[in-house]
Amino acid sequence: MKPDLLHTTRHLVQVLAFCLVISALQYLFHPERPYEVPLVYSLSIGLCTWFITDMGRFVVGMDPMTSWPRGWRGPALVAFGMVTGYTGGTLLSDYWFGWSTWHSAASGDLRGSVIVTVVAGVVISSYFYLQGKSMTLQRRMKAAESQATEAQLRLLLTQLEPHMLFNTLANLRVLVGIDPARAQHMLDHLIAYLRATLSASRATEHGLQAEFDRLRDYLALMEVRMGPRLSYTLALPDALRQASVPPLLLQPLVENSIRHGLEPKVEGGHITVQAQSLPGADGAPALLQITVSDTGVGLRSDAAAQRQTPDLGRGFGLTQVRERLRTLYGPQASLSLQHGPGGGTVVQLRYALQALPESNAAHRLDDTPEHA
Repeated sequence: MKPDLLHTTRHLVQVLAFCLVISALQYLFHPERPYEVPLVYSLSIGLCTWFITDMGRFVVGMDPMTSWPRGWRGPALVAFGMVTGYTGGTLLSDYWFGWSTWHSAASGDLRGSVIVTVVAGVVISSYFYLQGKSMTLQRRMKAAESQATEAQLRLLLTQLEPHMLFNTLANLRVLVGIDPARAQHMLDHLIAYLRATLSASRATEHGLQAEFDRLRDYLALMEVRMGPRLSYTLALPDALRQASVPPLLLQPLVENSIRHGLEPKVEGGHITVQAQSLPGADGAPALLQITVSDTGVGLRSDAAAQRQTPDLGRGFGLTQVRERLRTLYGPQASLSLQHGPGGGTVVQLRYALQALPESNAAHRLDDTPEHA
C-alpha cells in the first residue's frame, strides 16, 4: 500500500499538536526551567517517533481494516518507533543545547522523560489505530449504503419495466380484436420501442433528452391505438438536454395521464410534458422541475370515482416515482398531484438539478418540441 499524502500530513499535524501539549504540561510541572527545553525535546522525540512508526507501516504492510500492521507487527513497530524515536530525538536535542542527557546527574529527569515518552507513544499510537479503524469502517459503511441504494434502484426499475410492458400488451390485445391492421402497426412500434428502451434502462441515470426520446416513442405507440384522440407536446429547453434523470422516471406519469385522464374521455385530449429549471431557495442548488399535465377528465374526490380508480395518486406508477426520487435525491425531492387550472390533472416533480457526466451523455433529442 502506497503512502497517502493527505493522511500522512494529517498525522504529522496531530503529532505536532500532541508534542505541544506534552511540552506545555512538562513546563507546568517545572516552571523554573525555560520552556524552550521541553519544547525542543518533545518535538524532536515526537517527530522522530512519528516518522519511524508512520513510515514503518508502509514497509511492514498494513491491514486495510485498521491501516496498521497485523498481529504482533503492530505493537512491535510501536515499540521500535518509541525506542529509536526517543534515542534519536534526545541526541538531536542534546546537540541543539550542547549537553548530554545520558551523562546528566539528574537521573530522575531521565527516568521521567522515558516514562513520558512511553505513555505518550502508547496513547498517540492507540489514537491513530482507533482513528484509522473508524475511518475505514465509515468508508465501508458509505460503500455499503451506495451499493444498497443502487440495488434498490435496480429493483424498482426491474419492477417498472414489466409493468409498462404488460399495460402495453393489454392495449395491444384489445386492438387485435377490433382493428388487426392497426394492431400490426402498433406491434411494429412496440418492437422498435423495446429495442431502444431496454438497453438504456440498465443505467441508473441518463440525459433528460434521452428520457424525452423514450416518451416520444411511447406516445407514438399509444397514438396508433388512440388515433386522433391523443395529441401531445414535449417541451425540453436546450440547456436541460443533458440534465441527469433516472431512466423511465416520467413514463409512469404519462401512462397515468392516458389511463386515468384521456381514455375515460370520449374525445380524448392533450398531454404536455415540460421541463424547466428553478432557482434554489436561500442560495440552495437550482432545481429541475418537470410537469406532466393533461386535459383529461381530471381528479374527482367523490366515492364513485374512487371506486372506479382506487389507485390514482397512490398506485404502482406514482409509488415507483416517489420511491426512486426519495432514494436518489433524498427528502428534498418532491412529487405533487393536483387539479389542472382548466381541467385535467397536473403532476409536478422537483429535485436538485444535476448535469449528466460527459461519459454518460446520451444521444440528442430532436429539436422539434411538439407533435400533434
